[in-house]
Amino acid sequence: MKSILKLPTLLLLAAVIFSACEGQEDALIGDRLEDNPLPDPPSENYTAGDADFTTYVAIGNSLIAGYMDGALYNAGQQNSIPALIASQLEAAGGAETFNQPDIESESGFNTTVENPQNGMILGRYKLDTNIPGPSPVLGGDPISNYNGAASGLNNFGVPGIVVGQLLTPATGGPQSEQNPAFNPFYQRFASNPSQDGATGSTIIEDAISAQPTFFTLWIGNNDVLGYAVGGASNENRLTSDSDFETQFNGVISSLMANTEADGVVANIPPLLGVAYFQAVPFNPIPVSSQEQVDALNDGYADYNGGLAQARGAGLITESEEERRRINFELGANAFVMEDESLTDLSVLGLPNYRQSEPTDLVILSAASAFGSGVGTESPAGDELVLIPEEQQQIEIKRTTFNAMIANAVDANSDRLALYDTNAPMGAFADIFGISDGIPGIRIEGVDLNADFSPNGVLSTDAIHPNQRGNAILTNEILQVIENKFNAALPQVDVLNLPSVQVCAGDCASEQAGS
Repeated sequence: MKSILKLPTLLLLAAVIFSACEGQEDALIGDRLEDNPLPDPPSENYTAGDADFTTYVAIGNSLIAGYMDGALYNAGQQNSIPALIASQLEAAGGAETFNQPDIESESGFNTTVENPQNGMILGRYKLDTNIPGPSPVLGGDPISNYNGAASGLNNFGVPGIVVGQLLTPATGGPQSEQNPAFNPFYQRFASNPSQDGATGSTIIEDAISAQPTFFTLWIGNNDVLGYAVGGASNENRLTSDSDFETQFNGVISSLMANTEADGVVANIPPLLGVAYFQAVPFNPIPVSSQEQVDALNDGYADYNGGLAQARGAGLITESEEERRRINFELGANAFVMEDESLTDLSVLGLPNYRQSEPTDLVILSAASAFGSGVGTESPAGDELVLIPEEQQQIEIKRTTFNAMIANAVDANSDRLALYDTNAPMGAFADIFGISDGIPGIRIEGVDLNADFSPNGVLSTDAIHPNQRGNAILTNEILQVIENKFNAALPQVDVLNLPSVQVCAGDCASEQAGS
């Protein structure tokens, strides 16, 4: 999945997300980030059942690639969901090795900040416990070509892609403003990177060339998420229903026609439950003095007066006037925002302003804007907030796409199983509090949070799972494999993996003058 976080945003949000960080540094430092858990010893109790795990291939986006903490880097790749799956399949006849297009970078290239910054390449986020909050590390690496053989790969996960990018050579090049499909993470390991956008290899062709006997496919999240992270302000980032259906069916048809592999297909999870949309409250503006209160309210006196005039003229109801009235008080305040769904009062020269409400979802990147006067002196733009109507639009689109995914799986039910990330009692429902109203999940007696705090399951980019989160999802996929193909497989030890890693003098926030 793709994200657009900026450093000041994360630093400003520290108090919101990491109020429980204190006292947990020792546990974090004790985590062995590079450890890759080994599968249980081979046992006659483990079996592939009706499946063949000889050559396992994974296809998808950042969730499959191992992207987390705003970057693709070694530890994330080593504990990617497919790598964890492969380690368990080995106990039931799977290969001893699972080849990924190794990034060969301890910190990677942070794709969520302005990079490079002042000539310095910034890498993945770590947790600075002194803020407390995430900060990118110094000394990241540019995205470099894969040094291994493309023909030997098993993982075809590419960060940031939508479904259609699996099918076009343009994903592999060339890099130009005229080629929006280009993705450097595919170009680096493509078997034949395109020189003209029309000829060359495609991701799905490369995956099929690996001759899988079993595969997992998780794609489609970005076809909705790209629109959501921008506050639903750019319709061009939302894939149309017809394009999604055609492209997704094209991917499935290619796999069915050109391989004999069985597989698991995952659908699009409840994306609006991630911390990117949940971390910032609707009332994040602190007002600590009556002088501030008076100054802010004076700034909107004319607007409030205009609303009264509009109600008197019958242009809006009394309830809409009350909803739109701007009023600041001592304490935590809602912020001023634009809402295009309000009655158009441009005839009176009045903008569509109101203050945020509990039903709004605030985009994580809004926090840095609040620090510069947005939400008080000027309104927050549409790109910073998901109003209820936009949330509904996103959910309708996600539901529509998931129905198309389910139909494609049902049409090939002899070979395919669906990993329903929206199952009422599944991991996502548990983590996001959908099943019981309480966010978080309990693993072996340990409570893990639905955020990127030290006990969280998300990485510090607020969207992607961390390594423990990957293990939780891996175990659900393994259960799907067992149920569909009569297999018996070991589970990943979730708590043996780290959550987030702490800054140790290597983060941007720790440098003098930062």
